[in-house]
Amino acid sequence: MRPTARPAPLALADGALALAFAAAYVALLLATAGDLGYARDEGFYFFAASRYGAWFQALLEAPRAALDPGVIDAAWSVNHEHPGLIKSLFALSNLLLQKRLGLFAMEGTSYRFPAMVLSGAGVALVYLWGTQARDRIAGASAAALFAMMPRYFYHAHLACFDAPIVTVWAVCAYAYWRSLRDGGALWPVLTGVTFGLALDTKHNSWFLPIVCVAHAIAVELTERIVAPAAAAEGPPREDTAAAPAPPRGGQPALAAAPAPPRGGQPALAALAAMATIGPLVFYALWPWIWRDTLPRLREYASFHLNHEYYNMEFLGRNYWTPPMPRAYAPVMTAATVPVVTLCLFAAGLCASARARLLYPLARAAARLAPAGGGRALAAARALAARLRPPARDPGGTALLWFLAIAAVYGAWLSPSTPIFGGTKHWMTAYPFVALFAGAAFSAGVRRARLALLALARPRRGAGARADVAAPAGGARGSALARAARGPLVPALLGAAVVAAPVAETLHAHPWALSSYTPLVGGAPGAATLGLNRTFWGYTTGAVVAYLNEHVPPRGTVYIHDTAGQAWDMLLRDGRLRKDIRGVGAVAGADFALYHHEKHMLGQAYQAWVAFGTTSPDHIAGLDGVPVILVYRNTTR
Repeated sequence: MRPTARPAPLALADGALALAFAAAYVALLLATAGDLGYARDEGFYFFAASRYGAWFQALLEAPRAALDPGVIDAAWSVNHEHPGLIKSLFALSNLLLQKRLGLFAMEGTSYRFPAMVLSGAGVALVYLWGTQARDRIAGASAAALFAMMPRYFYHAHLACFDAPIVTVWAVCAYAYWRSLRDGGALWPVLTGVTFGLALDTKHNSWFLPIVCVAHAIAVELTERIVAPAAAAEGPPREDTAAAPAPPRGGQPALAAAPAPPRGGQPALAALAAMATIGPLVFYALWPWIWRDTLPRLREYASFHLNHEYYNMEFLGRNYWTPPMPRAYAPVMTAATVPVVTLCLFAAGLCASARARLLYPLARAAARLAPAGGGRALAAARALAARLRPPARDPGGTALLWFLAIAAVYGAWLSPSTPIFGGTKHWMTAYPFVALFAGAAFSAGVRRARLALLALARPRRGAGARADVAAPAGGARGSALARAARGPLVPALLGAAVVAAPVAETLHAHPWALSSYTPLVGGAPGAATLGLNRTFWGYTTGAVVAYLNEHVPPRGTVYIHDTAGQAWDMLLRDGRLRKDIRGVGAVAGADFALYHHEKHMLGQAYQAWVAFGTTSPDHIAGLDGVPVILVYRNTTR
């Protein structure tokens, strides 16, 4: 029987470190929110949250009247194409933290704050999961690499659903993993509850049952293949690249005591909770579906399954209708996720595949091979005989991480999947990308330590007696040994690894949707390749200083792709002068904004004709790449 990989329980220090990660990330988001304009969708959610907030106030003041179906529908019909949980948090944050306590300098930040907190919680979760599944170094590096993805960092600021669903999705997957690893009743129930929260956050949650069911089946099949031969073949081989390392106090994370297989019962319990508790939580937290439930759920599902197509530029071509490019997701991931993160992810994935897949695949081939099979099958039987089974992992950790990535990216293999929104629609895979990367970094640290220890060992002199060793440098050898065992190695290697992601992320702000990695030549290279420079009209926030200085009293500005509610929030925040008026047409305006997108070039042409000039009065962008242009009406 195989020993079971049992990570040491989390220490109090790990909880403190997780909170520190979360608090530091939220603080960074708050500190960098002031110069970030409001995205188009944020404007819609501000309005929806204000309507929900009014209903919450009515619920406190006159509960019976507020629960009237007509009153509920009047409030919750706004933006009912998206579930209500995150918009409810926006509303409550604005009501309690801003209007009652006045905690924020800008009202817009009060709406954004819940998403920031959830994003910080996501970073903390990555640390905790990486620490439990591998070790503290893996957890810390994974959290840092996840936090410093430029596109995720941008979305983590917004009063939208894209960053929150990343966290809630990962929390549900983590609860499912704990259900398999620990058993009992608590974690399956939490899996069901968190799945309900995910359902009420965004439709990305629909992938969760696919991942969990596929994982449960794969784990059961793997056990059936590996377990029968494990008892006869002795202890498992050790694989330092994928197996847990001694993270705390030098204690090994792999326990020697065997644990009996528990079959698929924990997985079934978690899946049953998702199927029962999840829909109940979803229903309870979305008042819009409290009546006419099935027709409204059908309408909700139809909206997203048959979503209209928006324009998106990719490699110089504007895509609006299918077929969409199948290479979009992998190319955009490679072009926007820091290269060091991707390299570590690939190393971690390959190490896990080698440790976890080689033996069961060889065993399966050996069991299926006929007695008189060919050379390839004979080689498979010989390989299976030489290999030792990996340590039993009841949670199927690496497999779960891989399936969470594969299921999300798999949707973009279809040419009918819309590509609007850039990278935000597959960001739920990013925590798992970071976890693989953290595991690889931890393995690299262990090998670096072993190399230093080898250098520090005394070397035998040529011709010396066996019991007499030549000196290895005396103090130098001791110093190398201390460095190998201390925090210096992970600190130096960690700084080297996270330096580029930190620099890229902070440099890109507040132009993150224009940010690309050196792999494609940065923002200038991406512009040359014809990759999208921006969308959502949020870069208006980068030109408010210019507008405040140059727009005449009671002047008008054509706001182009900026939503009216987003423009209004800039006024309410005091970032724009109160007398500046946003208008919806170029003709007659004093100034015109143009957010550069390939399919919107006509907006620039209209400004040329209306204003009598082809030269913008102001250009702003990233690394010399124009992203937003401001035209001045020269006829006035």
